[in-house]
Amino acid sequence: MSQEPSQQDLEQVEKLRTAYTSMKEEIKKVIVGQDHVIDELFMALFCRGHCLLIGVPGLAKTLLISTLSRVLSLDFNRIQFTPDLMPTDITGTEVIQEDKASGQREFKFLPGPIFANVILADEINRTPPKTQAALLEAMQEYQVTVAGQQHVLTKPFFVLATQNPIEQEGTYPLPEAQLDRFMFMVKVDYPNADEEREILRRTTEDRDVEIQAVLDAEEIANLQTIVRRVPIADAVLDYALRITRQTRLTTGDAPEWVNEWLQWGAGPRASQNLVLGAKAHALLQGRFYVAAEDIRAVAKPVLRHRLITSFAAEADGVTTDKVIERLLDETQPNDSAVLSDGKLPKVVSQ
Repeated sequence: MSQEPSQQDLEQVEKLRTAYTSMKEEIKKVIVGQDHVIDELFMALFCRGHCLLIGVPGLAKTLLISTLSRVLSLDFNRIQFTPDLMPTDITGTEVIQEDKASGQREFKFLPGPIFANVILADEINRTPPKTQAALLEAMQEYQVTVAGQQHVLTKPFFVLATQNPIEQEGTYPLPEAQLDRFMFMVKVDYPNADEEREILRRTTEDRDVEIQAVLDAEEIANLQTIVRRVPIADAVLDYALRITRQTRLTTGDAPEWVNEWLQWGAGPRASQNLVLGAKAHALLQGRFYVAAEDIRAVAKPVLRHRLITSFAAEADGVTTDKVIERLLDETQPNDSAVLSDGKLPKVVSQ
């Protein structure tokens, strides 16, 4: 496959950049700060991925997701996860309905809130695993099965889940298999002083903000196709592979310190998401090719929820983010994978 982008590719990249800028401006009418969170949500969106947002209450996670759905002109449903929530409360259920004309009774499927384009799974760890698992088929297969019948979900389809990292009493940690379905784990931090001052000003005034839709479902689907067409050199692909394989204790590729800090590493889905996320990051930077810096930019949100630290690491206060930082420090890309090689031009000027 040739790395030289066609004129049509250049036009599509410029379209994505323009849409990205417009969407960010609309979101900024409501959300103050959180630039990296917004960027990572957009990257997952363009990669057809799902996101898990981790942050304490009051950081506008729910507001951000609902605003995103308005900017994208997509159907949005919020599901508040509670201990008594049942799987059918999410997927829908079949009810007996009588045909008034014939008098015959038949089963009719009533769709649940999962039948929307953007799903906010609020406090997803507050519901039992049986209900959490109701999302698995939808996130992976874009369908749900009720009473043996498959019901296809409308695309695009994104699950954006939130989780409070502080309160653990009465919660149910997500199984590793379900965590792996989330492309990114996004950490939502406290705003800085200037941002919080602006938040106070906006939220204590009488303001009416009008959000303009920027993209519709068809345009999003076209941009998602463009992301997967971005070429990646073998040297950059190998760089992503080296990072992932060094987290696996059983392959012989892991350094000694990884064997001490981790008890489980990332699987092949992590490598796939590293490459896809890097492609989206490159496009948002105005390039129609992937460099090592793009892999590094998405390494933390892709890997942090796919690594399980050992007891020794937890005792020493070593987090998965620290493991990823050390991996990136010690795993250097080949010269042909770095951005400064000058082989391909920048598509859009900054």
